[in-house]
Amino acid sequence: MRIPIYMDNHATTPVDARVLEAMLPYLTDKFGNAASRNHSFGWEAEAAVDEARGQIARLVNASPKEIIFTSGATESDNLAIKGVAEFYKDKGKHIITCVTEHRAVLDSCKVLERRGYEVTYLPVDRYGFVDPEQLREAITDSTVLISIMAANNEIGTIHPIKEIGRVAKERGVLFHCDATQGVGKVPVDVEEMGIDLLSMSAHKLYGPKGVGALYVRLKRPRVRLSPIIDGGGHENGMRSGTLNVPGVVGLGKACQIAGEELGQEAVRLTQLRERLKEGIMNRLSEVYVNGHPTQRLPGNMNISFAYVEGESLLMGLKEIALSSGSACTSASLEPSHVLRAIGVKEDLAHTSLRFGLGRFNTEEEVDYTVRRVAEEVSRLRKLSPLYAMAKAGSQKGQERELKAQSESA
Repeated sequence: MRIPIYMDNHATTPVDARVLEAMLPYLTDKFGNAASRNHSFGWEAEAAVDEARGQIARLVNASPKEIIFTSGATESDNLAIKGVAEFYKDKGKHIITCVTEHRAVLDSCKVLERRGYEVTYLPVDRYGFVDPEQLREAITDSTVLISIMAANNEIGTIHPIKEIGRVAKERGVLFHCDATQGVGKVPVDVEEMGIDLLSMSAHKLYGPKGVGALYVRLKRPRVRLSPIIDGGGHENGMRSGTLNVPGVVGLGKACQIAGEELGQEAVRLTQLRERLKEGIMNRLSEVYVNGHPTQRLPGNMNISFAYVEGESLLMGLKEIALSSGSACTSASLEPSHVLRAIGVKEDLAHTSLRFGLGRFNTEEEVDYTVRRVAEEVSRLRKLSPLYAMAKAGSQKGQERELKAQSESA
């Protein structure tokens, strides 16, 4: 076992060696611009990009012509939401999303609100689920887009995407899904799930950073977008800019591997996740799992440790890479908006850690992490006056109960 241990695979994943091998030629000998169509270097690059479109499309059951390359899921989210809002503004200016979405979605919606659009933010239940019936009730004649993520990046809850897609289709509203955490980890099928636009990022599924894709439906219905980046007319005019060919090749290869190994990898990661959860809960009291117990990403476990400040716990576990929330908001001292939305109290929200298991984690690493988490939580609780008070109060309560039982006997 190697130290440090990496367990933050929702923030980013290491590049799979097979992905790197596929990319390397396009960083050296095959360096052409995919838009250069008058010589062999350009043709070679274009062919590699076309192959990658096919690999990505097969993973989500789309057509290669429906795949648009971007710099990552944040850009894909921005293009989907702002692009639809601008193109269909004459039809309506109402968008529906969810309170636990990634900031790339929430902040895009906030920008649109400042431009005169109306946005409905659906609540979630204690597990983090959106209710499809509440969604149905929120749709109006001016609704042009629904944006709901496939799986939450903090608590791992997998939304009922198929039901949401069905509601969207019944009402004739476009459905965008930020599937960044779901693609390659759980089955995602744009046809079966009724998804019209789908965002993804290579570095969440063992590909390189700085490249992503947006699926844009071409028929039944054909989705139109106003570009947010102009110049050159690349990617069918939706996203101008010279393509990152090595990155695109890496994303394609990562999708191919994910499609081939998704089933067995999900089983293995679920087993590791349960081993982690049971190990921690068997050693510690006052620990709480956030999100749904089973309808969650295979490698995700989000746990709150009462009477322990999350940042202090992270500092004590320096040899294990973990997270106290989304990597995109880790600099913020505010408690997670996701945990607050599912009803976790602020003091407990500050005690939560996100464990992100991935392709290269082992049972040995999980067992080491369980032991170290238990040691560090116990050490910090011994230093906590709040924990001492709570423990003393619990002991007095037990004494009163025993006394009452003996008197009644």
